[in-house]
Amino acid sequence: MHGKFGSRNRQAGLGIISLIFIGLIIVALLIIGAKLVPAITEYLAIEKAVKQIRLDASTVPELRKAFDRYAQIDDIKSIAGKDLDITKESDKIVISYAYAYQIPIADNVRLVIDFSGTTSGRPKAGP
Repeated sequence: MHGKFGSRNRQAGLGIISLIFIGLIIVALLIIGAKLVPAITEYLAIEKAVKQIRLDASTVPELRKAFDRYAQIDDIKSIAGKDLDITKESDKIVISYAYAYQIPIADNVRLVIDFSGTTSGRPKAGP
């Protein structure tokens, strides 16, 4: 009975259900990745604005106003000039900020990213 129909070799590989499942995971990751782009773009705009205002202004109110102007131009909505932590360390103005960006995933599910930055030359903590 080892003829044409006698022995069946089992095929190895993905079945249609597995392929659909993997496809759905890839699509979900791409959607989340696309929703991350505005958060990263805004963070980069904030970084640029903070570095620029440090060079443009010298007093705390001027720094806050300058940041608000940059925020209006670059469409920064997550943080305002009043949210900046402005200090002076040995004749150098240090501007720090921290904020959370929420990305809606589903009805009541959100991805929250905590952004922070500073113009200080101190090395950042971590590995």
